[in-house]
Amino acid sequence: MAKDTFLNRKATLNSKGKPIELNAQAVMAILNLTPDSFYGESRAAGIEEALRKTETFLNEGAKFIDIGAYSSRPGAADISADEELQRLIPVVEALAKTFPEALLSIDTFRARVAKEAILAGAHLINDIAAGNLDEAMFATVAELQVPYIMMHMKGTPQNMQQNPNYENVALEVFQYFDKKIAALKQLGAKDIIIDPGFGFAKTIEHNYELLQQMQILNSFGLPILAGFSRKSMITKVLHNKAADALNGTTVLNTIALLKGAAILRVHDVKEALECIKLVNMATA
Repeated sequence: MAKDTFLNRKATLNSKGKPIELNAQAVMAILNLTPDSFYGESRAAGIEEALRKTETFLNEGAKFIDIGAYSSRPGAADISADEELQRLIPVVEALAKTFPEALLSIDTFRARVAKEAILAGAHLINDIAAGNLDEAMFATVAELQVPYIMMHMKGTPQNMQQNPNYENVALEVFQYFDKKIAALKQLGAKDIIIDPGFGFAKTIEHNYELLQQMQILNSFGLPILAGFSRKSMITKVLHNKAADALNGTTVLNTIALLKGAAILRVHDVKEALECIKLVNMATA
């Protein structure tokens, strides 16, 4: 059950000398500074809207705010690092000033963007490519000494859904993280979170096979982040739209918690926290 998976998991992270406790499951709220992210309600067009959304997320109980300025939905347009930074840095500075206790995560695969955002006041790096799209990322993470979320993905957001292929998706994801964790630790990185990458370079069948076997990732003793929120692995099965996929999201969040997820990355904070509370009551 969920409670058993936490016994040997790292429970305290450190970001620039600031301890981050993960002795209970937590919620990461999604804040997109992009005009084309797949779920419109996650987008913030400018600083004021970002501040309003963040205040709501924090009031609802979010532990982390995950800020993205580069859309990673399948087939999304590529943008330059300069454009990503122009969208991102003013918002990070404003959020860090307005909500000094908030834990800001930066959703980027670029080392330069990650470093500038951390210097602007962010606390974590969330890399969908686990260093594969920027060879400087691992060294940057080790230098900055901030928690690093690394996700499993093949290819790029532009081509990742073009015939993804696995013989055993869960085993291959496990082997991927085994190598990545070793490389990071050799460089001196200490605080690592792993994300199986649901919806990234995987068919619907791959996603559900991976979820069925997600508990194998607990053997790393690291926090696991699960991100299903309103994704096509829900809508294509239920034949609905992202706007109608909250119930499906909650079902998959529940399963992930029972298999050891420590962080739920979501658009809907209140509902995710209710899910965590009820799972904990049911498995106490």
